[in-house]
Amino acid sequence: MSPSYKGHRYPAEVISHCVWLYFRFPLSFREVEELLLERGVIVSHETVRRWCVKFGQQYANGLRRRQPQPGDKWHLDEVFIKINGKQKYLWRAVDQDGMVLDILVQSRRGTAAARRFFRTLLTKTGEVPRVIVTDKLRSYGVAHREVMPSVEHRSHKGLNNRAENSHQPTRQRERAMKGFRSVGAAQRFLSAFSGISPHFRPRRHLMTGTQHRAEMTVRFAIWNQVTGAAGRPAAA
Repeated sequence: MSPSYKGHRYPAEVISHCVWLYFRFPLSFREVEELLLERGVIVSHETVRRWCVKFGQQYANGLRRRQPQPGDKWHLDEVFIKINGKQKYLWRAVDQDGMVLDILVQSRRGTAAARRFFRTLLTKTGEVPRVIVTDKLRSYGVAHREVMPSVEHRSHKGLNNRAENSHQPTRQRERAMKGFRSVGAAQRFLSAFSGISPHFRPRRHLMTGTQHRAEMTVRFAIWNQVTGAAGRPAAA
């Protein structure tokens, strides 16, 4: 079911294009405003911000519903991020194919934080993995025994490159945005970002140019179906 655009002055094609630009590329709201102006579409950066807040998560949820069932080997990792000058932690889980399963921003990385992440991850995916792979943070071991003791746990720094690599686009955006202002804002942005950005990042290094173009054509078609847009916005 496509999102409702009732009451909005601009059509779905313009709104979805703005949201795509913001979540796909390291752009500010003002830069998105400028790109639209070049095409003859006059919209303020504040309107772009409201569209991203309102529709970003809806679009991300629609894309996630179309993803295949996650693999049975999950890689979990946590990295620190700066929020309003204070150190917080971003927890992330991906499967063996690099599909993002869940992200969670928390203030700590102790056992309670690991336990909470495990439980939200199982609830969100509705699946139980065969294997989880983590670094050597002791909190993972304790939470694993409490929450999913039947699942095999492999703890080794060198085995967890899949999850660590998945943090790179987030780091790029964090630098472009000069950090996040609050835990809530970081969680909202990263939740939508982790659903939208990977959709437009196929494993390019494994494809020829022709294969990549064909794959992106399919992915843009899915995006248009999820957002209810017929195509790219025309100049006004």
